Amino acid sequence: MTSIPDTAKVRILIVGDVMLDRYWFGEVSRISPEAPVPVVKVERIEERPGGAANVARNVAALGGQATLLSVVGNDEAGRTLSRLLQAEGIFSSLHEDAQLSTTVKLRVIGRQQQLLRIDFETWPTHEVLRAKLAEFESRLPGCDVVILSDYGKGGLAHIAQMIKSARAAGKPVLVDPKGEDYARYAGATMLTPNRSELRQVVGRWESEAELAEKAGQLCDRLALEALLVTRSEDGMTLFGAAGRVHEPAQAREVYDVSGAGDTVIATMAVMLAAGLDLGAAMGLANRAAGVVVGKLGTATCTLAELQTH
Repeated sequence: MTSIPDTAKVRILIVGDVMLDRYWFGEVSRISPEAPVPVVKVERIEERPGGAANVARNVAALGGQATLLSVVGNDEAGRTLSRLLQAEGIFSSLHEDAQLSTTVKLRVIGRQQQLLRIDFETWPTHEVLRAKLAEFESRLPGCDVVILSDYGKGGLAHIAQMIKSARAAGKPVLVDPKGEDYARYAGATMLTPNRSELRQVVGRWESEAELAEKAGQLCDRLALEALLVTRSEDGMTLFGAAGRVHEPAQAREVYDVSGAGDTVIATMAVMLAAGLDLGAAMGLANRAAGVVVGKLGTATCTLAELQTH
């Protein structure tokens, strides 16, 4: 088992789409007379940073120093997000866009089951994104590893330039990708798609050998050093110059997979910055993912949990 290195001096710069995850917990005891739907009597409300903000939370939980750059609206959700991040010791530079509504994902939970999710979102303007790019370049010298967390909400319009600038500064760049156009991630150190996201880009595979071939071709085409594919109950597989390395899923009850990808990329970044190689970092990322899927909603894995899991 890989020992955990000292993470106290690790500095991670996270850029991407942030959101506020809201949870309404309640009891369901009857069906509505107005329509065949359950009536939830809300008893408790929780709010948590989501998206790239959850990546930053995971970096901080693992002892690293997290700096977060993103765009929010001039609204209550944006202010709540800023307050929550500050409370967790995360430095966040959230550029405000007056025309933007901060992305909010509202989940209604009854009897420990998600009954409904409602999304509120708009896209940021070009001017705000350009200002964020300038700040990104000014902060590069002060970080060890860059994470670009793409949730497809428009906050990474200049991602190709960010990758180019970071690599020119000698910084490893880890990307959590979204969508079918992976060409914009060319030159990154590593991508961390899940199984279905990768399938969208390279097509289906019938065997491990075919998957390895497709992964290798993608790495060559985009000049990546590695591709880490998270595969749910099948664990995760790393493809790179050293070949294929696989980690089976940690055997435990899966409660909620939302946000597990955030934990994986955060753990990889922290452990690489602390001096581990890709294979050793993946082993710890797999253990961290095993911790967070046992928790409800977007969650983090602490160093103490990583040591005991």
